[in-house]
Amino acid sequence: MPASVAVDPGLSIIDLFQRRLETEPGVTLFEVQQADGSWSPVTVQQFYHDVAEVAKGLIALGVQTGDKIAIMSRTSYQWAVLDYAIWSAGAVSVPIYETSSVEQAEWICSDAAISGAFAETPAHGLILEAVRGNLPGLRQVWQLNQGAIAALAEVGASVADAELARRWRGIVGKDLATIIYTSGTTGRPKGTELTHGHFVRLTDNTQFDESETSVVDVIAREGCRTILFLPLAHVFARFIQVVGISSKSVIGHCPDVKNLVPALASFRPTYLLAVPRVLEKVYNAAEQKAGSGLKLKIFRWSAKVAIVYSRALDTKRGPSWWLKRQHSIANKLVYGSLRDAIGGQVKYAVSGGAPLGERLGHFYRGIGLTVLEGYGLTETTAPITVNRPSRQKIGSVGLPFPGCAVQIAPDGEILLQGVNVFDQYHDNPEATAEALRGGWFHTGDMGYLDPDKYLFITGRKKEILVTAGGKNVAPALLEDRLRGHPLVSQVVVVGDGRPFIGALVTLDEEMLPGWLANHGKPPMPLADARTDPDVWASLERAVERTNQAVSRAESIRKFAILEGDFTELNGYLTPSLKVKRSKVLRDFAAQIDQLYGTDAKNGHSMPTV
Repeated sequence: MPASVAVDPGLSIIDLFQRRLETEPGVTLFEVQQADGSWSPVTVQQFYHDVAEVAKGLIALGVQTGDKIAIMSRTSYQWAVLDYAIWSAGAVSVPIYETSSVEQAEWICSDAAISGAFAETPAHGLILEAVRGNLPGLRQVWQLNQGAIAALAEVGASVADAELARRWRGIVGKDLATIIYTSGTTGRPKGTELTHGHFVRLTDNTQFDESETSVVDVIAREGCRTILFLPLAHVFARFIQVVGISSKSVIGHCPDVKNLVPALASFRPTYLLAVPRVLEKVYNAAEQKAGSGLKLKIFRWSAKVAIVYSRALDTKRGPSWWLKRQHSIANKLVYGSLRDAIGGQVKYAVSGGAPLGERLGHFYRGIGLTVLEGYGLTETTAPITVNRPSRQKIGSVGLPFPGCAVQIAPDGEILLQGVNVFDQYHDNPEATAEALRGGWFHTGDMGYLDPDKYLFITGRKKEILVTAGGKNVAPALLEDRLRGHPLVSQVVVVGDGRPFIGALVTLDEEMLPGWLANHGKPPMPLADARTDPDVWASLERAVERTNQAVSRAESIRKFAILEGDFTELNGYLTPSLKVKRSKVLRDFAAQIDQLYGTDAKNGHSMPTV
């Protein structure tokens, strides 16, 4: 996709912000939620004031151009202030996931040579102080809960505006902006170096794209509003925040996803960032809330109508009169309340991180919420392909962004080029050489381009399973479909070198009480649900439905329900909610062996075929 604009290589992220400051100082840029739930506006000018105070404080305390400063915090307005203050001081911001352990934080601080770090909570402060004890180079930990921002503003009062301007004006596109450590499904996380130019080129090619494939109306026009709840330590939310600050969007933050529903209702966003698991849980929760009997029948009928209606939109004929009539009825009965639950005026969700699945894509479009599925990695400064409002192909991850290119290698691996593709991993020339070959970034993901040049993801190169019979199986399709069951939290499909395909399943503890009530069963702990005959029967039916998407050789023959769930806390999920497959395969090797043993029906696994 050709670039939409030519970008000055001398521009930095701060230049983009200054451009808006000069033209729209009094316009609302953020809304910050108060203790009573209301939202207070923050103008472009006020944000600049808050950023400048912290930046001057950093300069006063000796932070030099190029110094690495870490942020360990939940998604919040403070995160945005710190990020831009670090950049304004000429330094490099390095995010640490707020769920990281001492060991993980120490690796990042050591590898990136962090000289100072911000901690949001007392728990974060304890982690970073523990790290500081082992790393002499980490000179200071600023604790936000102890008034660090006010203290920095006070000490920075002696720094002249001219010195701050000298710092940010000295930054050019090639200068390092951030080191983002991949969340790491295997091995040590690699530090991806992203420059100011990577962000600037992608941002300007996004907000000034006037082509028919533009996403400007979704995320960058006046009136666009979003509430960020995904981690700002992840590149996806970080990029969207840079776009919002540089364009005309209004941004809110929700630090705790437990408060997301009321926050959505009061903030009323027009678009959302989401990962498929969030969209799956919204659907499952809505179905569960419908209960049983007539209400459940109405919900399921309405869901089917939404999917059929959306699919009809992709045909030349379009929806029939009768289908439009059914859709109108379902809209009054079900769809309106679903849209109200997410704020009432959300028109789009931008989804990435994992495949959403065709069924949910059509369901959401059918109820009036178009999910624009995209694809990107830390190494591509977030998105490199995305579906467009005017040219959506559900099931794909869309077309390349302006200035970006996709190629499929002979073995099916996805290769990328673009204005946003990284140049190197931090102090890791071996990994850089492996990833960047022949002028293309080798992603490790597998996929294909259809005749219209839309990209489809089929799985990870290292995750393709080859059964004992020689059948190549991509686990992602099976896992995505089976996770659609309201009781299923996570799925790991297994079978490499085995006679057939199996699956490890974990149950969703949050969804269990409602499912039991809707099926006329008494409350029971998760441990009992694992062996309950009705739970097994329901999951067996879900497996049968899942298997309809594949050949018999690729179908799941047996599954095991594991104790507990995969979480960030126990180390089986990355902060971006990807399963650490290699760790699961290693730690649950005995359960996998049971699937292929002679006594599979032992309370932990049972045959589905």
